[in-house]
Amino acid sequence: MTQRPLAEAMRPQTLEDFIGQGHFRDRLQALLTAPKLPSLLLFGPPGCGKSTVALLLAQGTGRPFVRLSAPEVGLTSLRKHLTGKEILILDELHRYSKAQQDFFLPLIESGELTLIATTTENPSFSVTKQLLSRLHVLRLRPLSSAELTAVAQRALARLGESLSQPSIELLVSASHGDARTLLNLLEFTLSLPAADREVERLKTRLPEVILRGDRDGDSHYELASALIKSIRGSDPDAALYYLACLLESGEDPRFVTRRLILSASEDVGLGDPMALPLAVACDHAVEQVGMPEGFIPMAETVVYLALAPKNNATYAAYRAAQKEVRANGPRPVPLHLRNAATALQREWGYGHGYKYPHDYPDGWIEQEYLPADLSGRNFYRPKGIGHEERLISWLRKVRQRRVRPAPGSGKNTP
Repeated sequence: MTQRPLAEAMRPQTLEDFIGQGHFRDRLQALLTAPKLPSLLLFGPPGCGKSTVALLLAQGTGRPFVRLSAPEVGLTSLRKHLTGKEILILDELHRYSKAQQDFFLPLIESGELTLIATTTENPSFSVTKQLLSRLHVLRLRPLSSAELTAVAQRALARLGESLSQPSIELLVSASHGDARTLLNLLEFTLSLPAADREVERLKTRLPEVILRGDRDGDSHYELASALIKSIRGSDPDAALYYLACLLESGEDPRFVTRRLILSASEDVGLGDPMALPLAVACDHAVEQVGMPEGFIPMAETVVYLALAPKNNATYAAYRAAQKEVRANGPRPVPLHLRNAATALQREWGYGHGYKYPHDYPDGWIEQEYLPADLSGRNFYRPKGIGHEERLISWLRKVRQRRVRPAPGSGKNTP
């Protein structure tokens, strides 16, 4: 008979044995004693206890239940498994498409089925709004070092084994908040000769633990957000750290390079116009060299963007123009700016009165380009930071030479 893995053998059978998630223990106790268990969505990283909580709740009701995994069962098979069952524990709900998730709506709505689903991905993005509105969401957190240590010590006591505190601390550190990973590493460690269990030798014998990134969940977006905000805040050290977090967790490097291109345009902008070509070149370089060497151009770009002058004037300018268009719609293009491609259009006045700037001194002549209702509006408000100061010297000259609206006209003067 195959021996059960330690992680499965150590699964708590009562709430008292469950370690971690102290932030909602009272809610969990209330659910266990409630007359009717509501449908739930347990959201959290791997190894934090989602399936254990689901099993404790289902067992506590005394009602027939079944536990299934979304990647392993389609809807046709699922229907067969639900025969005679009142509770479904469904692991990895996010693996079902939005259309497949609709299957549960009438069952939950009618009370025919209580669903206890688990997911490692942000429900806001991976679960339909219709299904999410019918589920109570409980968010689980990674286990702390102290909680993981308690898990290891309990397992050692149950097995009648011992391990030095430095070795336990090494296993805890390598587990990154994941109790399942900890128990798997502990099981591996206990299979080694006693001399190899000491911390210095154990470091060279442990299997490499790959950081699991939640590429479509919270850590995916939180790390990307932290990277961009660190660049925006001109902190190259923090930016490099979050870049490493993303890449070491297996993040798609093209996702990172796309974020860097956007940061170069939004946050650096005309503060340093070379930031955008560098970010685009980084994207191309990563595509050419691949990983793991792709971190080299990404690190260069991240540091450059963090150190570059920050100027979001062009980003803000577009947002201002966008706001105007969304509020009032696009106004007709002035006739003199329209292209007179046909004789009829020329009769209508298309292009009439247009002044070709290159025919005038300095390549500029006063004429109105905005629709009449927007005459004098300045969507672009330069900050004069970095290279923008040099670029806008001509703009200042032009704006000073423009014909200003009459006093009291209500127009936004340059």
